[in-house]
Amino acid sequence: MERQYKRPESVLVVIHSRTGEVLLMERREPAGYWQSVTGSLHWGEPPREAAIREVREETGLEVADRLRDCEQTTRFRILPAWRARYAPDVEYNLEHLFLVELPKPCEIRLNPHEHLRFEWLEARHAALRASSYTNQQAIEKHLFLAR
Repeated sequence: MERQYKRPESVLVVIHSRTGEVLLMERREPAGYWQSVTGSLHWGEPPREAAIREVREETGLEVADRLRDCEQTTRFRILPAWRARYAPDVEYNLEHLFLVELPKPCEIRLNPHEHLRFEWLEARHAALRASSYTNQQAIEKHLFLAR
């Protein structure tokens, strides 16, 4: 059976409240890794559909009517820890940025296979805690510095 590699294209969905709090979740692995909703696109799946699916899978929230495409992509080198998930010649991933605004922070239903816990943080604190630089930059550009 031929191995199916991950598509080197993903979504980053920053969920925030009107009052300025940002949802971050701590991954199971690596330990101490905090992030917004992220995930790879399935082969043939459009970015918007992937964003809706990933939010549902990771938080239990239905956000199709609140999802905003920032029409921004970031190309970054795939970390060595995750490189084996991709075809041998793949070094870079293309990430599509989306935002979701909720009226206020809410309870979410974590996927226990992916995340340990979640917190709603003020945007500046969320930007500092987010583990990936693309997540930090998205929070700073669209939420913290925009206010």
